[in-house]
Amino acid sequence: MKLIFATANQHKAIEAQAILGQKVQLILPADLGYTQEIPETGNTLESNAMQKARTIWNIWGMDCFADDTGLEVLALDGAPGVFSARYAGANATMQANLAKLLTQLKGKADRRARFRSVIALILKGTEYLFEGCVSGHILEIPQGDHGFGYDPLFVPQGYGCSFALMSPQEKNAISHRGRALEQLANFLSLR
Repeated sequence: MKLIFATANQHKAIEAQAILGQKVQLILPADLGYTQEIPETGNTLESNAMQKARTIWNIWGMDCFADDTGLEVLALDGAPGVFSARYAGANATMQANLAKLLTQLKGKADRRARFRSVIALILKGTEYLFEGCVSGHILEIPQGDHGFGYDPLFVPQGYGCSFALMSPQEKNAISHRGRALEQLANFLSLR
Protein backbone atom coordinates (compact mmCIF):
# COMPACT_ATOMS: atom_id res chain seq x y z
CA MET A 1 0.00 0.00 0.00
CA LYS A 2 1.26 3.49 -0.85
CA LEU A 3 0.36 6.43 1.35
CA ILE A 4 1.51 10.02 1.14
CA PHE A 5 2.39 11.35 4.59
CA ALA A 6 1.80 15.10 4.46
CA THR A 7 4.87 16.17 6.38
CA ALA A 8 8.36 17.51 5.82
CA ASN A 9 9.43 16.27 9.25
CA GLN A 10 11.83 13.34 8.83
CA HIS A 11 11.51 12.41 12.54
CA LYS A 12 7.75 11.93 12.12
CA ALA A 13 8.27 9.93 8.93
CA ILE A 14 10.70 7.57 10.67
CA GLU A 15 8.28 7.06 13.59
CA ALA A 16 5.37 6.45 11.23
CA GLN A 17 7.26 3.95 9.09
CA ALA A 18 8.37 2.03 12.18
CA ILE A 19 4.77 1.71 13.38
CA LEU A 20 3.02 1.14 10.04
CA GLY A 21 5.64 -1.41 8.99
CA GLN A 22 6.74 -2.69 5.64
CA LYS A 23 3.22 -3.22 4.30
CA VAL A 24 3.04 0.54 3.70
CA GLN A 25 5.31 2.52 1.44
CA LEU A 26 5.35 6.05 2.85
CA ILE A 27 5.83 8.80 0.32
CA LEU A 28 6.65 12.31 1.46
CA PRO A 29 5.54 15.35 -0.55
CA ALA A 30 9.22 16.20 -1.09
CA ASP A 31 9.60 12.83 -2.85
CA LEU A 32 7.05 14.13 -5.37
CA GLY A 33 8.81 17.47 -5.82
CA TYR A 34 6.58 19.44 -3.43
CA THR A 35 8.76 21.98 -1.62
CA GLN A 36 6.20 24.47 -0.32
CA GLU A 37 5.04 24.70 3.27
CA ILE A 38 1.88 22.62 3.75
CA PRO A 39 -0.71 25.02 5.18
CA GLU A 40 -2.00 24.59 8.72
CA THR A 41 -4.06 27.62 9.62
CA GLY A 42 -6.76 25.94 11.72
CA ASN A 43 -7.56 26.61 15.36
CA THR A 44 -7.63 22.93 16.34
CA LEU A 45 -5.41 19.92 15.83
CA GLU A 46 -8.25 18.25 13.93
CA SER A 47 -8.68 21.12 11.49
CA ASN A 48 -4.93 21.43 10.88
CA ALA A 49 -4.49 17.71 10.24
CA MET A 50 -7.44 17.65 7.84
CA GLN A 51 -6.28 20.82 6.06
CA LYS A 52 -2.87 19.26 5.41
CA ALA A 53 -4.37 15.97 4.18
CA ARG A 54 -6.83 17.80 1.90
CA THR A 55 -4.01 19.88 0.44
CA ILE A 56 -2.15 16.74 -0.59
CA TRP A 57 -5.31 14.99 -1.79
CA ASN A 58 -6.26 17.99 -3.94
CA ILE A 59 -2.83 18.04 -5.61
CA TRP A 60 -2.30 14.31 -6.30
CA GLY A 61 -5.60 12.55 -5.61
CA MET A 62 -3.67 9.80 -3.82
CA ASP A 63 -4.43 8.15 -0.48
CA CYS A 64 -2.75 10.28 2.16
CA PHE A 65 -2.65 11.20 5.81
CA ALA A 66 -1.43 14.07 7.94
CA ASP A 67 -1.05 14.65 11.63
CA ASP A 68 -1.04 17.57 13.96
CA THR A 69 0.26 17.30 17.48
CA GLY A 70 0.07 19.61 20.44
CA LEU A 71 1.45 19.71 23.93
CA GLU A 72 -1.34 20.83 26.27
CA VAL A 73 -0.18 22.11 29.67
CA LEU A 74 -2.88 22.36 32.33
CA ALA A 75 -1.38 25.34 34.20
CA LEU A 76 -1.16 27.25 30.89
CA ASP A 77 -4.82 26.67 29.99
CA GLY A 78 -3.87 24.12 27.34
CA ALA A 79 -1.05 26.11 25.77
CA PRO A 80 0.97 25.74 23.66
CA GLY A 81 -1.61 23.37 22.11
CA VAL A 82 -2.19 23.91 18.42
CA PHE A 83 0.69 26.42 18.40
CA SER A 84 3.26 23.97 19.84
CA ALA A 85 5.60 24.07 16.83
CA ARG A 86 5.61 27.88 16.77
CA TYR A 87 5.12 28.64 20.45
CA ALA A 88 8.04 31.09 20.60
CA GLY A 89 7.23 32.64 17.22
CA ALA A 90 6.64 31.80 13.57
CA ASN A 91 10.23 30.73 12.85
CA ALA A 92 11.15 29.56 16.35
CA THR A 93 13.57 26.72 16.90
CA MET A 94 12.58 23.91 19.22
CA GLN A 95 15.16 25.21 21.69
CA ALA A 96 13.34 28.55 21.72
CA ASN A 97 10.01 26.76 22.25
CA LEU A 98 11.47 24.74 25.14
CA ALA A 99 12.88 27.89 26.72
CA LYS A 100 9.55 29.72 26.44
CA LEU A 101 7.68 26.79 27.97
CA LEU A 102 10.08 26.65 30.91
CA THR A 103 9.76 30.43 31.40
CA GLN A 104 5.95 30.22 31.34
CA LEU A 105 6.00 27.42 33.94
CA LYS A 106 8.55 29.06 36.26
CA GLY A 107 7.25 28.94 39.83
CA LYS A 108 4.20 26.81 38.95
CA ALA A 109 3.77 23.66 41.04
CA ASP A 110 1.22 22.05 38.74
CA ARG A 111 3.18 20.77 35.75
CA ARG A 112 0.63 18.26 34.43
CA ALA A 113 0.43 18.07 30.67
CA ARG A 114 -0.63 15.84 27.84
CA PHE A 115 0.51 15.27 24.29
CA ARG A 116 -2.30 14.84 21.79
CA SER A 117 -1.95 13.76 18.15
CA VAL A 118 -4.69 13.78 15.55
CA ILE A 119 -4.29 11.94 12.26
CA ALA A 120 -6.46 12.80 9.26
CA LEU A 121 -6.63 10.07 6.62
CA ILE A 122 -8.12 10.44 3.16
CA LEU A 123 -8.61 6.99 1.68
CA LYS A 124 -10.28 6.70 -1.72
CA GLY A 125 -11.77 10.15 -1.16
CA THR A 126 -13.31 9.42 2.28
CA GLU A 127 -12.02 11.30 5.34
CA TYR A 128 -11.26 9.71 8.73
CA LEU A 129 -9.81 11.01 12.01
CA PHE A 130 -7.78 9.13 14.64
CA GLU A 131 -6.52 10.47 17.97
CA GLY A 132 -3.81 9.44 20.39
CA CYS A 133 -3.14 10.98 23.77
CA VAL A 134 -0.63 10.47 26.58
CA SER A 135 -0.67 12.25 29.94
CA GLY A 136 2.36 13.18 32.00
CA HIS A 137 4.20 16.17 33.39
CA ILE A 138 6.79 18.77 32.41
CA LEU A 139 10.30 18.65 33.88
CA GLU A 140 12.13 21.73 35.16
CA ILE A 141 15.18 21.03 32.99
CA PRO A 142 15.49 19.07 29.72
CA GLN A 143 16.69 15.46 29.95
CA GLY A 144 17.91 13.33 27.06
CA ASP A 145 18.63 13.85 23.41
CA HIS A 146 16.51 11.25 21.60
CA GLY A 147 13.31 12.21 19.82
CA PHE A 148 12.45 15.79 18.96
CA GLY A 149 10.29 18.73 19.96
CA TYR A 150 9.26 18.80 23.61
CA ASP A 151 10.49 15.22 24.25
CA PRO A 152 13.32 16.34 26.61
CA LEU A 153 10.78 18.00 28.94
CA PHE A 154 7.89 15.52 28.88
CA VAL A 155 7.69 12.55 31.26
CA PRO A 156 4.77 10.22 30.49
CA GLN A 157 2.60 9.13 33.41
CA GLY A 158 3.93 5.99 35.08
CA TYR A 159 7.50 6.49 33.82
CA GLY A 160 10.55 7.97 35.49
CA CYS A 161 12.21 9.53 32.46
CA SER A 162 11.49 11.88 29.60
CA PHE A 163 10.57 10.74 26.08
CA ALA A 164 14.04 11.95 25.06
CA LEU A 165 15.68 9.33 27.31
CA MET A 166 13.67 6.47 25.79
CA SER A 167 14.61 4.40 22.78
CA PRO A 168 12.45 5.00 19.70
CA GLN A 169 10.77 1.64 20.29
CA GLU A 170 9.93 2.48 23.93
CA LYS A 171 8.54 5.88 22.96
CA ASN A 172 6.51 4.56 20.00
CA ALA A 173 4.90 1.94 22.23
CA ILE A 174 3.32 4.58 24.49
CA SER A 175 3.43 7.92 22.67
CA HIS A 176 0.50 10.01 21.48
CA ARG A 177 1.58 9.73 17.83
CA GLY A 178 2.28 6.03 18.30
CA ARG A 179 -1.24 5.49 19.65
CA ALA A 180 -2.82 7.42 16.77
CA LEU A 181 -0.67 5.54 14.24
CA GLU A 182 -1.66 2.22 15.82
CA GLN A 183 -5.31 3.17 15.29
CA LEU A 184 -4.48 4.03 11.68
CA ALA A 185 -2.63 0.73 11.21
CA ASN A 186 -5.54 -1.23 12.71
CA PHE A 187 -8.02 0.62 10.50
CA LEU A 188 -5.92 -0.22 7.44
CA SER A 189 -5.67 -3.84 8.73
CA LEU A 190 -1.89 -3.70 8.97
CA ARG A 191 -1.87 -5.46 12.34
